[in-house]
Amino acid sequence: MDGTSSNETSGGKASSGLRRRAFLLSGAAAGIGLATSAIATNAIGKTAQPNIIHIVADDLGWKDVGFHGSDIKTPHIDKLAETGASLEQFYVQPMCTPTRAALMTGRYPLRYGLQTGVIPAAANYSLPMDEYLLPQVLKDAGYSTAMVGKWHLGHAKPEFWPRQRGFDSFYGATVGEIDHFKHSSHGVLDWYRNNKPLKEDGFDNTLFGAEAARVIEKHDTGKPLFLYLAFTAPHTPFQAPQSYLDRYRHIPDENRRKYAAMVSAMDDEIGRTVAALEKRGMRDNTLIIFHSDNGGVRSSLFAGDSKVTGGLPADNGPYRDGKGTLFEGGTRVAALVNWPGKIKQGAIDGMMHVVDFYPTLAALAGASLGKNKPLDGMDMWRTLSAAAPSPRSEIVYNIDPMAGAVRQGDWKLIWKAALPQMLALFDLAKDKSETTDLAGANPEKVRQLQARISELAGEMAQPLLLMEAVRLTFFSPPVMPDTSQMFNIGD
Repeated sequence: MDGTSSNETSGGKASSGLRRRAFLLSGAAAGIGLATSAIATNAIGKTAQPNIIHIVADDLGWKDVGFHGSDIKTPHIDKLAETGASLEQFYVQPMCTPTRAALMTGRYPLRYGLQTGVIPAAANYSLPMDEYLLPQVLKDAGYSTAMVGKWHLGHAKPEFWPRQRGFDSFYGATVGEIDHFKHSSHGVLDWYRNNKPLKEDGFDNTLFGAEAARVIEKHDTGKPLFLYLAFTAPHTPFQAPQSYLDRYRHIPDENRRKYAAMVSAMDDEIGRTVAALEKRGMRDNTLIIFHSDNGGVRSSLFAGDSKVTGGLPADNGPYRDGKGTLFEGGTRVAALVNWPGKIKQGAIDGMMHVVDFYPTLAALAGASLGKNKPLDGMDMWRTLSAAAPSPRSEIVYNIDPMAGAVRQGDWKLIWKAALPQMLALFDLAKDKSETTDLAGANPEKVRQLQARISELAGEMAQPLLLMEAVRLTFFSPPVMPDTSQMFNIGD
C-alpha cells in the first residue's frame, strides 16, 4: 500500500474521488494480503494459519506497564514487548464498548451507533446484529473460537451474547463493571459459562487466566485457535487478592496500591497463558496481541459505576487527560504484538487503529471477506512483521453529535460543538502532550479537518445510547411514592 487515504482532502468531487480511490486501494491491499496468506496455507498446510491470542486490558494507563517505565511490575507483558514489537502510535476509542465494537467489526463505531458512551447496565441494545464479527470470519476460515473475560457488547438478550456472535465458547461477564470477587453488577450475578449462569468463588482476573490456560490445554491442535482474552483489570472497583496487595505495601496511596496489584495479577495470568501455549507446543505458531481498551481514568466521571474516593491512580505518561476524552491520554494506549520469528523486534512508530486488526487477522487466517460491511480498518501485516511504514495517514478518534476529533499526518483537530464549544489544533510531532493550541495560526488546516469531521458526521448513525436515554426518560412509568407514605401526610 502506498499510504494514499481518503483523509488527505475533503469536500467536493475531487475529494470524493480520492476517497473512493483510497477505499479501493485499501480493499486491494487487503485482497493481496488474503491471497498471500492463502498461498502460504496451501504450500505449508493448515498449520500456516497462526493461532491468535488477543488480550485486552480494561482502563490501563499508557505508562502503567514496565516497558513504558512504570514502577508496577509487569515482567510477562514486558517480555512480550521485548521479544516482539511495541506499538507506539496505537489508537483505540475513548471508552470501552466502542473499542470492543471497533475490534469486532473493523469499523468505526460511528457507523452503527456505538460511538457515544458505553452500553449501561439498564440498556436493552447491543452491537447491531447485522454486523459480521471477527470471530465469525475466523470461524468460517476453520478456527476454533473462544472468548474469556469481559464482553460489554450487549447483555439484555441471549442473542447478544458471545456464543451467538461467533464464539464456540464463552466464560466471563457480559456487562461493563462487576465486583471482582462477587462477579455481580448492582447485586445481580453476571458470570457465565457459555449461556448458563455460573456461581463460583475467586478473583475474576485469576479465573480468566486459569480458563485461558484450560482452553489452550484442551484445544485440538489440528485446527487454529482464536482466543479473545478480555481482562477486567484494572477497571474499578479497585480490588485484588491480598497476596498482590502485599507486593505493593510500600505504595502509600490505597487506590494506587490496589490498582498496581490488579495490573500485576493480570500480568501473571498473561504469563500463565503463554506458559500453556509453550506446554502444548503452540507458541511458535501463535500471534499474541495486547492492548488496553482506552486510556487510564483521570476523571471520576468515567471511573464507572463504583464510587471512588481519593485520587485516580492511572498514569498515561506524557499524554493529556484520559478515558472518555478525545485527547491522546484517552485514545493512545499501551500495545504490543509478538510472534516468534514473524514479528520484527523493536518499537513500531507508525499509526495504527484497533479497527485494523480485523482485516489484518483475516488476511493472516486466509479468511474470505464479503459477509462484513465496508471496513475502516487496513491490513497492517507488513507494518507489524517488517516494521514497514504504516499505510495509515488518518486516525478518526470519534465522531458523535457533541464532538469529534481527527488526525491527519501529525495534525490533530478536536472540535467540541456542544456548549461550551472548543476548537483546538495540535501538531503531535512537536507537541505530543497537546499543550499548545495552534488553531488561530493555522485557519486553513482547521477548515480542512473540520470539513472531514463534518463529512464523517454526515455518515454517522444515531447514537444508540441517546435513543435508549429517550426511551428510559419519556416512555417509562412514573416513579410514585409508596402508598403507605401518601396516607401519612396531611393534605
